[in-house]
Amino acid sequence: MKRILLSLLVIAHFAGVAQNTENDSKKTTVKDIRRTNPFAAHPNPNDPITYKNPVIPGFYSDPSICRVGEDYYLITSTFEYFPGVPVFHSKDLVNWEQIGHCIHRKEQLPNGINIFAATIRYHKGIFYMITTNVVNGGNFYVTSTNPAGPWSDPIWVDIPGIDPDLFFDGDGKSYVISSPFILYEIDLSTGKLLTEGRKVWNGTGGRYSEGPHIYKKDGFYYLMGAEGGTEEAHSETIARSHDIWGPYTDNPANPILAHANAAGQGNPIQGVGHADMIEAHDGSRWVVFHGYRDISGMAGGVHHILGRETCLAPVTWPKNGWPVINGNGTVNMNMTVPTLPLKPFPEKPKRTDFNNDKLGLEFNYLHMPQEANYTLDSRKGVLRLKGSDLVIGDEGSPTFVGRRLQHLDFTASTKVDFDPKNENEEAGVILLNNDSHFDLLIHRKNGKRILQVNLQFGSTNYSSKTFELKPGPVTLRVKGERTSFTFSYSQGNGEFTDIESVDAKFLSSETVGWFTGVYVGMYATGNGKKSKEIAFFDWFEYEGK
Repeated sequence: MKRILLSLLVIAHFAGVAQNTENDSKKTTVKDIRRTNPFAAHPNPNDPITYKNPVIPGFYSDPSICRVGEDYYLITSTFEYFPGVPVFHSKDLVNWEQIGHCIHRKEQLPNGINIFAATIRYHKGIFYMITTNVVNGGNFYVTSTNPAGPWSDPIWVDIPGIDPDLFFDGDGKSYVISSPFILYEIDLSTGKLLTEGRKVWNGTGGRYSEGPHIYKKDGFYYLMGAEGGTEEAHSETIARSHDIWGPYTDNPANPILAHANAAGQGNPIQGVGHADMIEAHDGSRWVVFHGYRDISGMAGGVHHILGRETCLAPVTWPKNGWPVINGNGTVNMNMTVPTLPLKPFPEKPKRTDFNNDKLGLEFNYLHMPQEANYTLDSRKGVLRLKGSDLVIGDEGSPTFVGRRLQHLDFTASTKVDFDPKNENEEAGVILLNNDSHFDLLIHRKNGKRILQVNLQFGSTNYSSKTFELKPGPVTLRVKGERTSFTFSYSQGNGEFTDIESVDAKFLSSETVGWFTGVYVGMYATGNGKKSKEIAFFDWFEYEGK
């Protein structure tokens, strides 16, 4: 009996949105902490906001950047999602538009994909993207003369660690370094190492040193890296030497970027780090890095659902001195610093009508997709999904296509026509993070076509009450309101009916683990058998605020 009661309590807590019953006068808010924090920066409220962080919202982590003239290109890590390593373009460092992917063909990584942090560099007319495929193969780089692609097949590099970086010196020599801070000279045409590796730095003592980058300025080689793990203790540190082989001397003001201190306490962006610096075409200097936004407002611990997002801050770097990020090594969501002349891109439509022969660059699959399960019929404006025997969490690539959540408050909806004949077949809309998922699904039970919400969290599974559907298509909707997700549906011209609400923290990275953020998308599965029926998705719409 005790075990049954405990299970019911867990499910009730899991399925319901937590209600805060504390007296408002007793709450301690982020604003209260920052207002009384003598270490925190207090921007002048009269200064105009020039841009907002994150500049690329959603799960776009481990950013790296390069410049060609007055054009800027940025990439991020992608882990198990394909296509991998998105490429962004900007004219002002604030506004970014995705133009392609570095990993866009199965043939590039035929044995599977799990891409960690990547670095992008430009050298003598060629773009280089170097990264780690941890599932199979290790470290490699691909090249292209056009950052939008196509990109080459991988050139593998036999070095230890993750997060490799390429550095091109003025004497024509090229170097590669990765997370253990072991440096090698490399032949770029073959990937062959030309020297023995030499460990040139130990970091400053923070755990999980990673993401090294080398820069040269005023006769110094600067070696920058992330430390502390990619959670709240994340930070960025730097050292320098007159010789690329070292010894490197730590900056006495390390870390140069951190919110795990008094100055960053209460900041809505946490976990800052994994940075890359750039000199703009006007001589100003900037840093891109990732951080995450907490949904809980300090109540009930830190929880983030959007993943680690790309942020931007100015850098002051005096001659013969050390780089200083935004004055005190912290950043704000609302930035009031001078920028390059802003050149925004046209706003993209909220609705995808599937009228093209290819999905938009914002969409991804889980691992390498089984193409036979996806059909874009541009003549009819429909996406057809056929469920395989795989379900989310199985090894391989279940039938799923989705996009990143990029807003704490959002609405995602789709219109689907799916009439399964067998009880194992299902399709619908899904929220997904690290194999945990919340589904608003159509399936058949006891001869009836029904709709319900399933919540899968670790070993816990919860199913809502069922709703019998009328014949014809169904509009499915999931609405996010910072700390909660609400699932609804409608048919014909009817109003939406809410089915279930759930606390968003159960899909946070702190809860489900790993390094990604929540995706929203469409899926189909035969739950152990291949589906016979096809799910027809007429459109997919995402709107955030």
